[in-house]
Amino acid sequence: MSDWPVGLSTGCFYDRSIFDVLEPIYHGGFSMLEICSAEKHFDYHDRDALESLVRRLRDLDLEAYSFHAPYGRDIDITSLDDERRAYSREEILRSAEAAAQLNVRYFVIHPGPEMSEEPPAEERLHRLRNAASVLDVVSQRCAQLGIGFCLENMLPHLLFGNASDMLWILGDIRRVEVGVCLDTGHAHLARDITEIVRKFAGHLRMLHVHDNRGDYDDHLPPGEGEIDWLRLVGELRRIRFAGGLVLELSGDLDLEPDEMLARARHARWFLRDLSRRVALFGTTGQGPLQSMDIEEKA
Repeated sequence: MSDWPVGLSTGCFYDRSIFDVLEPIYHGGFSMLEICSAEKHFDYHDRDALESLVRRLRDLDLEAYSFHAPYGRDIDITSLDDERRAYSREEILRSAEAAAQLNVRYFVIHPGPEMSEEPPAEERLHRLRNAASVLDVVSQRCAQLGIGFCLENMLPHLLFGNASDMLWILGDIRRVEVGVCLDTGHAHLARDITEIVRKFAGHLRMLHVHDNRGDYDDHLPPGEGEIDWLRLVGELRRIRFAGGLVLELSGDLDLEPDEMLARARHARWFLRDLSRRVALFGTTGQGPLQSMDIEEKA
């Protein structure tokens, strides 16, 4: 029976200090976390804050399962500007050092920039090669630090938002084993979620789990959007996926921590009950989840 561990990304509290939400997370019933590197949430540059976080996680018996590398307008490892690319590389390496001190299992990185659209065709290969060069350095550093390295599939209108880009970069990084973190929302918007699972079966280490309605990256709790979770869970079982699921829910809903954690707990029960039912009764993998009576447990 598949009973994948389900954790929570602290990114749902990205606009609050991580130190203000760890105790609510603990009392809310979550013990496995992905640490968000948003500046207002956790400053990985601050050595004292990092040491305090290590102690606080230990005191609360919370596991930092993964760490999300910084991303945003300032970070672009594909940049044609050498200085910007070097700055991006150093920021990512510095965050990897922090991740290692937190003793995470996986360091998760967006392999491409948060641009509004794909680059012109004449720039595309150059940018892919720039990303490969930086990721090669970062992956080797993660190996030295003893933490796993995972590339996350991007939104479909961006570089690395499709399977071919991801396969290209995985093939180019040869000296270190590289994993994939499947972002379910991004893959659903790309309309090829089960195909991505099949193509990356040998690399799949963990999932960022959230839902959407097919037109926007809403980061809804699983079951509140249009993803066919019955089919996805069946596919994960078929490939014998053995990693963790990290709930990556929207932090833009203006909810108090207790309300956010109640939504997260319901999502966790949805996933657990679904995976157990699939293990017991199987699935054809066809159609949306309609006949299952998923009990709400919050």
